[in-house]
Amino acid sequence: MWKTVARRTVIMIPQIFLLSILVFLLAKAMPGDALTGLLDPSIDPAAIEAQRERLGLNNPWYVQYWDWITKAVQGDFGQSFRFKLPVAELIGQRMMNTIWLSLATLVLTYLIAIPLGIISGRYHDTWADRFITGYTYLGFAAPLFIFALLMLWVFGFHFGWFPTEGSVTPGTKPGTWAYAASKIYHILLPALSMALITTVTTVQLLRSEIIDTKQKDFITTARAKGASESRVYNRHILRNSMLPIAAFFGYEITGLIGGTVFIESIFSYPGMGELFLSSISLRDFSVVTALVLLYGAASILGALISDLILGIVDPRIRIK
Repeated sequence: MWKTVARRTVIMIPQIFLLSILVFLLAKAMPGDALTGLLDPSIDPAAIEAQRERLGLNNPWYVQYWDWITKAVQGDFGQSFRFKLPVAELIGQRMMNTIWLSLATLVLTYLIAIPLGIISGRYHDTWADRFITGYTYLGFAAPLFIFALLMLWVFGFHFGWFPTEGSVTPGTKPGTWAYAASKIYHILLPALSMALITTVTTVQLLRSEIIDTKQKDFITTARAKGASESRVYNRHILRNSMLPIAAFFGYEITGLIGGTVFIESIFSYPGMGELFLSSISLRDFSVVTALVLLYGAASILGALISDLILGIVDPRIRIK
């Protein structure tokens, strides 16, 4: 297993390198640059051009890329033109908010998806199954940002049950129970909004696996030997049906991190997603490139995690 991790880690290095080139070129293809629209129009254009020259914005792209990537491998992603802070420090301030939101969404996703998937698969072609399947169809059809806006309006503005912005109540002292409770309170609505949509894939996958597993020969053999129905489901059907869910776990994590981009923007939640969108609109390229590279590396790492988990839970599968 450790040899597999080492080999896959080595393979990830050129993947991340190619990703960094693509990210940098896409950022350079955006109109304008970091100084566009941020300076007083009355300033002498020659002074602005001198500033671009000093910052290296007029250098060829490959020179700019080399300067950027050599510093990035040392943890230096440059300076944010908007916040006047190092990019690494700025992302570090927002990262924990995004991680907690993603973890809360992941927990809610599985708390909702696994019971619904089991009920739908075990009692398929019943009214319960039709109701759950209808919910998943609506979930597939509903865009995440539209559903999140609806949840924000209904439960945030109309009923006032949840806060509509921020990650903690202003003035709450860090390290106290009130601070932790406020954090959870602010996370609940955005996490639930995302979980109710992302859960539909897991529900349908688990339902399909249970229905397919029920028809296998070893299930018929277990019933013929006199095994109770609960034992058949718990020890044979459910255990084998959970394998694809375990394999999908790594991709689920990276998908949630990417999905928080829209959720954080809609709920004004100060995480990496909200920082990403605002940096694009302000052409803060150093922040944009660092965040896209971080998201891409997380996706590559998620693929490795999924393969390793599948190899652990299913003895028949071993990554060579």
